[in-house]
This record gives sequence, C-alpha cells and structure tokens, in this order.
Amino acid sequence: MYPRLLKRLRDLILNRQYVVTLHGYDEMAADDLTVWDVESAFLTGEIVEKQKDAETSELKYRVRGNSLSGTRVEIVAKIAVTGKLVVITVYAL
Repeated sequence: MYPRLLKRLRDLILNRQYVVTLHGYDEMAADDLTVWDVESAFLTGEIVEKQKDAETSELKYRVRGNSLSGTRVEIVAKIAVTGKLVVITVYAL
C-alpha cells in the first residue's frame, strides 16, 4: 500500500534523514529494540495505515515490518516540515 510514499520513507532511512523521539526511544527500550531494528522494519515493511492527527492535521503513518531478529515491529512516524522522518513510537507486536 502507498508504494511511492513507502519508497520515500525508505530513502529517508537509508540516507539517515530521521530522528527518534524520546518516547520512541523509551518504547524501543521497553521491547529490547534498537535503531537498527527500526531501520530494518522500515526496509522490510509496509505502510498499514495513514492517519491524520486530530489536533495538528499532520499525517502520520503506521509501518509494520521485521526487526533484525525477525520480530514483527510496528512504527508510527511522520515527515516533519524539515523533510526529516520523525519516528514517534515503536513497539513489538
């Protein structure tokens, strides 16, 4: 789903044009995940849902893919006004 958008997200990951929020890091730590797992999930995954934030009207994306160890991971991310990908939260399924 959303092949052009997924390519853009993957390009941002490959070019290291992303940041992870503090909440994202906390959630990664809770599930023993690393930024390498986040990168892997983007590169192996698919966009499962496009969401519009009720307060800010920003678009967010739910991406589901695999960590390096094969664990299913879901990520909520958005593209900031700066053009960087912002990883809002990450969790193992």
